[in-house]
Amino acid sequence: MSRKLFLVRSSFVIFFVGAAFSTVAQWPKNIPIKNGGKITIYQPQPENLKGDKIVGRAAVSVQRTSTVDLIFGAIFFDAWISTDKSSRTAIIDSVNITNSKFPGVTDTADLNKLETIIQTEVPKWNLEISLDALVASIRLENSGFGSDQFKNDPPKIIYKNKPTTLVILDGEPKIQKDKNLDADRVVNTPSLIFKEGSLWNMYSGGIWYKSTAVTEGWTPNTSLSTKLKSVNDQVKKQEKENNNGEAVSAKPELTDILVSTVPAELLQTKGEAEYKSIKGTGLLYVSNSVNDIFKEISTQKVFVLLGGRWYSAVDIEGPWKYIAADKLPEDFAKIPEGSEKDNVLANVSGTDAAEEAKIDAQIPQTAKVDRKTTTVKIEYDGSPKFSSIEGTSLELAENSNLTVMKESPGKYFALDNGLWFKANSATGPWIVSDERPIDVEKIPASSSAFNTKYVYVYESTPEYVYTGYTPGYMGSYIYGPTIVYGTGFYYNPWYGAMDFPRPVTWGFGFSYNPWYGWSMGFGFNIGFMHIGFGFGGGFGYGGGWFGPGMYRPPYRPYYGGGGYYGHGGHNINTGNINIGGNQINIDRGNLNNIYNNHKGVTTKDVKRGPGSGGRDGIRNSNRPSAKPSTNGNNNVFADRNGNTFQRDNKGNWNQRNNQSRNWNSIDRNNINMRDMNRDYQRRDRGKARTQNYQNRSSSYGGGSMRGGGGMRGGGGRRR
Repeated sequence: MSRKLFLVRSSFVIFFVGAAFSTVAQWPKNIPIKNGGKITIYQPQPENLKGDKIVGRAAVSVQRTSTVDLIFGAIFFDAWISTDKSSRTAIIDSVNITNSKFPGVTDTADLNKLETIIQTEVPKWNLEISLDALVASIRLENSGFGSDQFKNDPPKIIYKNKPTTLVILDGEPKIQKDKNLDADRVVNTPSLIFKEGSLWNMYSGGIWYKSTAVTEGWTPNTSLSTKLKSVNDQVKKQEKENNNGEAVSAKPELTDILVSTVPAELLQTKGEAEYKSIKGTGLLYVSNSVNDIFKEISTQKVFVLLGGRWYSAVDIEGPWKYIAADKLPEDFAKIPEGSEKDNVLANVSGTDAAEEAKIDAQIPQTAKVDRKTTTVKIEYDGSPKFSSIEGTSLELAENSNLTVMKESPGKYFALDNGLWFKANSATGPWIVSDERPIDVEKIPASSSAFNTKYVYVYESTPEYVYTGYTPGYMGSYIYGPTIVYGTGFYYNPWYGAMDFPRPVTWGFGFSYNPWYGWSMGFGFNIGFMHIGFGFGGGFGYGGGWFGPGMYRPPYRPYYGGGGYYGHGGHNINTGNINIGGNQINIDRGNLNNIYNNHKGVTTKDVKRGPGSGGRDGIRNSNRPSAKPSTNGNNNVFADRNGNTFQRDNKGNWNQRNNQSRNWNSIDRNNINMRDMNRDYQRRDRGKARTQNYQNRSSSYGGGSMRGGGGMRGGGGRRR
C-alpha cells in the first residue's frame, strides 16, 4: 500500500569524521527509537542528480519495540547535498521525504504509525555517504552536457627518445625589465629566463643553461657569473624552504632544452619505444614511457591520449589526427580494469569508467558563504577595459586580475575562487552575490570566461549564500561521451604594466584519475617547477604565468623549471603539491576544494547551532550520528514500488513478505531482477571505488597518482 507523505524539508545533516582515508559510509545505519525499537536504513539508491539535488530511494526496516518483528519498506526522497571533494564525501544537507511504501501493510492506522516514525526520527540523525558510492550509483539520462563546440586540433606533438625538457612560451618571447633581477626577463613563460650581458640564462631542473637566443641553442652553464651565483643562492634557499627545510638531495640531470612558442606536448621514451601487449586485446602499449601511447596490431596505427583527447598517426613521429572517443578501435574498451593502462578507460566511450567520470563532472563542490565576512579584491591594469562576449549580452574585462563581467550599466559581476560577487560599478564596492549573470550559460568555449558557467548559486538567506562549482570550473569538461581537459582554444593574455593570465589546455600532459581528477605529467622530467614553487603574487624569480586552470589563482613559480629524466620513485611533498614518480600531483585537501581556507566560507557546515541559520532558514542543533548496524549486511534493496529484496552470498534473491514476516525466494527471471542486479553491481562498484580511493590516499600521502592498478572489477586565468 502506498501513501503520499506530507513534504517535510528537514535538516538531514551528515558528515565525514576522521582522516580522509578512514572508512566512510558503512551501511546499513541504525537509528534507535523509544521502547527499544530501531529504524534501519540501507544504502540509498540514487536515481538522478541535477545540480546539488539528488532524487532517490532507500530500503528501510522499522522495529517499533524490541519484541516486535521488523517491517520492511522504502522511503523516496529529494535530497540536497553539500560536498567535500577533498575527502570524497557527499553530505546530504536537507531532504524532502516525498513518499513511503510498506507493501503488505493494509491497516491504515498501522501505516500511519510507520510513516510518523520515519518522518519524526530519520531527520534527527546524522548519516554518512561516500561520494564514490554516489558516482557509481547514478546513471546519466539525457543530460544535455557535452554539446559545446571545443577545438580539438592536435597541438604540436613532439616525440623524443632522450632526456628532454619542454619549455613553453605563450607566443614569441615577451621581454620586460624585472626590477628584482635588474635584468630583462621573459615574462610569458613559467620558466626563469633572464638576460645578463649578451647571454640568456635559464634555470631548469636544478641546472643553469645559457644561450644567445631564447628559443634555441641552450647548453649547460658551467661557469656562473657573480650575479648568477647570487640568484642561484636565493633559488636554492627557496628550494630548501619548499622542501620542508631540507636541502634537495635529488641529483640534477642534464637534458636537452626544447622551446616551443606554440601550444605543444612532449612524448618521451627511455630509448627507442618498447611495446608490450594488453591481455585480451589487439593493442600494444609503450612500456618505457609515462605517456599513454598505444599501437593497434592489425593496422599498426599509433594512438596517444593527451588532455583526455585521442590522436592517431601512422607512427610515433606523427603527423597526428584527432579521433573522437566513440570512434576508437573497439579493443580500447576491452582494456582490463586493474591492468597497467586502465587509467585511459575514463576517456573511452561506453566504459563504466567513462560514465562515472561524467557523473563526477556534474557533482559540485559546495560551500556556505557568509555575506558579512567574505570579501574580494579586484585590480585593473589601468582603467577597466571591457569587450563583448560573443552570443551574449555580457562584456568581459580584459585587464583585470579576476574575471569581471558587465551585464548592464550599473550591474557588474566578479568571480573569485568559485565565489560570485556583484557591484554597481566596475571598481566596487563588491558584495557576495546571490545571483549569476543572466547570460552566463550562453558563454561560448571560445571565450576565456567559459569556465564561469560552472559556478552556481543554489540558495540564499539574509546571512548566507549557498554556492558551488563543478569540475568544469577547473577545466574538466564533458565532451560527447567522455570528459576532456580544457577547451582546446587559445586565449590571448593581457600583458601590460601588470600581467594577467588565461586558461590553457596544452603543455602540461594532463591525465585523468577517477579519484583526484586531472594531474600534470611532464614525461620523464618534472618540468618547470623542479621542487620549489609558490602561489599568488609577491616577489619571486619566476614568471607570473597563466598555468593550468585548476589553480586559483594561477601559480607563480619562484623560479624556472626543467626537470629530471628517469626521475624514478623520488618523492617530494611541499604541502600543496606532491611530486612523485614523474608527475606533479595536487593535494586534494587544498586544491581539489578551492573553498578551503577562504575567510567566511565553509564546506563542512555541521555545527548549526542556534543563530547560525540553516540552509533553508531552519535553525538546527547538533545531532547524534546514526550507528553502523552490527548485525546487518548491506544487502537489502528497494524497487520503485517499495518492494524490498535481499541478496545472499550465492547471488540468490529473496523478496520480503511483511504479512508472514518472511523472505521468500523468487525466480532469477523475475522482472525485478534486472534492476536489482544492476543496483547491486553499482553498489559493489561504489564500494570498490571507495576502497581504492582510501588505499591510494594512504599509499600516496594525499597526492593524485596516475596510471594503472585501477578499480577492482569494474591555468587558470584571473579568477
